[in-house]
Amino acid sequence: MIIPERQVTNMNILEVQNVCKTYGKGEAQVQALKSVSFSAGKGEFIAIVGESGSGKSTLLNVAGALDNPTSGRVLIDGKDIFSMPEKKLTVFRRRNIGFIFQSFHLIPELNVEQNITFPLLLDYRKPDQEYVEELLGVLGLKERRKHLPGQLSGGQQQRAAIGRALAARPAIVLADEPTGNLDSRNSHEVIALLKSMAAKYRQTILMITHNENHANAVDRVLRMRDGELKDLGVAER
Repeated sequence: MIIPERQVTNMNILEVQNVCKTYGKGEAQVQALKSVSFSAGKGEFIAIVGESGSGKSTLLNVAGALDNPTSGRVLIDGKDIFSMPEKKLTVFRRRNIGFIFQSFHLIPELNVEQNITFPLLLDYRKPDQEYVEELLGVLGLKERRKHLPGQLSGGQQQRAAIGRALAARPAIVLADEPTGNLDSRNSHEVIALLKSMAAKYRQTILMITHNENHANAVDRVLRMRDGELKDLGVAER
């Protein structure tokens, strides 16, 4: 069944509450995150900007349940994820969080369509073929559906990775420098595609980037500096 465009709601899909993350002890101790708090609503496309070492990646890893906070809470779709047992959290992460990486991380032996549906098969769920067809069309990959990653351009590989992130209809998609390995034209296309996905499917997207020009495409900008977060509000158009 093709997903209709969903209505905007004020519901917070992601809530990060007073999150701290500390590495090391004594003189070697580093505070990567210092009481970080923010929320993301349904369908919001948010960029986190900041210098290398500012805490962006740490924040993304904690929000995606890839790393535990030293203190604080993260709620996704109203559920306190770090209160879950590890096994339950693994299943929850697989079903509710989509990831887009700078290096694509496609499985080289699987074609485009198989890479997109792989998270569902890993979860023993049957893909909704009509939705897969819609994704392939929106991503511009229908003619490449049987191609292996090695037969695709960088931009096509990243679009396939975006499709994989969306296949399970997650509560939130986390994008880690999604244009880092792309040229300027493909970078622009990927950002435009993410923006259209947020609008079409009311998909909440949290993206970290070094490229502050990309911030003009998002709904809201957050800046990380020395482990602290500042909400810069609505992006300039």
